[in-house]
Amino acid sequence: MDAMRSGTPTIQYHNIPDQPIAALVASSVSTFQRQQRHCFGDASPGEFPLSANPSIVLHVLTGCNLDPQDLAKLEATCSFFRQPANFAPDHELSLSELAALDMCQKRAIFKPMTAEERQDLKERCGGSWKLVLRFLLAGEACSRREKSQAIAGPGHSIAVTSKGVVYSFGSNSSGQLGHGTTEEEWRPCQIRSLQGIRIIQAAAGAGRTMLISDAGHVYAFGKDSFGEAEYGVQGSTLVTAPQLVESLKSIFVVQAAIGNFFTAVLSREGRVYTFSWGADGKLGHQTEPNDLEPRPLLGALENIPVVQIAAGYCYLLALACQPTGMSVYSVGCGLGGKLGHGARTDEKYPRLIEQFQTLNLQPVVVAAGAWHAAVVGQDGRVCTWGWGRYGCLGHGNEECESVPKVVEALSNVKAVHVATGDYTTFVVSDVGDVYSFGCGESSSLGHNTGAADGQENRHSNVLSPEIVTSLKQVKERVVQISLTNSVYWNAHTFALTDSGNLYAFGAGDKGQLGVELVADQTERGNPERVAIDLS
Repeated sequence: MDAMRSGTPTIQYHNIPDQPIAALVASSVSTFQRQQRHCFGDASPGEFPLSANPSIVLHVLTGCNLDPQDLAKLEATCSFFRQPANFAPDHELSLSELAALDMCQKRAIFKPMTAEERQDLKERCGGSWKLVLRFLLAGEACSRREKSQAIAGPGHSIAVTSKGVVYSFGSNSSGQLGHGTTEEEWRPCQIRSLQGIRIIQAAAGAGRTMLISDAGHVYAFGKDSFGEAEYGVQGSTLVTAPQLVESLKSIFVVQAAIGNFFTAVLSREGRVYTFSWGADGKLGHQTEPNDLEPRPLLGALENIPVVQIAAGYCYLLALACQPTGMSVYSVGCGLGGKLGHGARTDEKYPRLIEQFQTLNLQPVVVAAGAWHAAVVGQDGRVCTWGWGRYGCLGHGNEECESVPKVVEALSNVKAVHVATGDYTTFVVSDVGDVYSFGCGESSSLGHNTGAADGQENRHSNVLSPEIVTSLKQVKERVVQISLTNSVYWNAHTFALTDSGNLYAFGAGDKGQLGVELVADQTERGNPERVAIDLS
């Protein structure tokens, strides 16, 4: 493991023999004297046998991995869970707070934190371990941190196994595959130089790749600048193997997001840092286009923890976790209304998207396409906004929306995941069904039925969400979709299933699908399994 471990003591469970919880509960009822406790406000006292040994209750709460909201409800309804438990490491903490702390200590990014860093995070999240746990769980859920993942980058692809092993394939003109060469490769190849380092998150941009280890280190390779060649800021140096980003060594990074003119990283404390594209204060600070020093994102998010970042062509979205709930902030270029504030003006500092409060929607996943954006709410609703070209917003037309608007065509679907690209959107439901809409170029929508040869339909634009029947025929539960998010490259799409199988379709002219094309083929209309086991 590429990680440091803290010497901070863990919660001690007192007098608990090594036997199943059910046996412990049964024996405690007969062994310990039953106590009378007021468990429901002003209600009459009732018997609560386990109150004689709170260690058992704490063990049950932790072992069940209760949601932070459930722990809060226990405190609200029962005085037993509100009073100090007199357990290490903090005798003043209640049982529910101790359970939340213990579950926090199971998270990989929390383990190496010092006691001081943990307390700072607690205060940043609102002063409660339950809120810290919610912050950590939210970050894991929306970015598949420490889980298998596939990234469909512009012309090249990255796949990360659940054990942190990285494979890459596709275009390699800038060394973005990390194999020490600039040779194109259609076969998924493991990045050997990373052996012994566990990668938990990856990001792919035009000609460059960034990988994040479980120790919070960032490794980058490919093009050494964050701009585009068309704008005169193409880097002169090519990095063909993963190199540690020295300027980020003092920051424990958990996520990276690559836009066309900038890159952003997220620290484990929920702070956002950006590279480049600071000219004219576009991201709240002044820098040169090729600046490689991380700058903290100033403004409203300085003291609010962020759990996920998403980069579009020239803007950034941040999913923030506050004591009152989840919210989304946006900053950067406002063309097409993609910042979600009801206008098309730029924002130099992060600004809260207020429409979600009006919609009574709690955002849990955010996606930034090149020119449009999408959010999944806790209740499964999907909202889209920005440039509506080709129907990528899913509202049945090609009109722009300058504030988030619920996709009514998905009203009977409970969404859990959303992915956006260049005028393309995918939604994954709680039962694993996949819906797509927007630009049909390169067969990247996955709709390959209707016409006799399948050619006409698979290239058609789709204005409203349609189920991707080609993925349904795979008969596996899809858990993640990734698609190319670049205006300069033909799109390809990955679908990752819960069994660890990866399916690819769309453009494959550079080998980015991970499957071999024959004769004059440049794309695949039907999902084809990539020869990698990501489980």
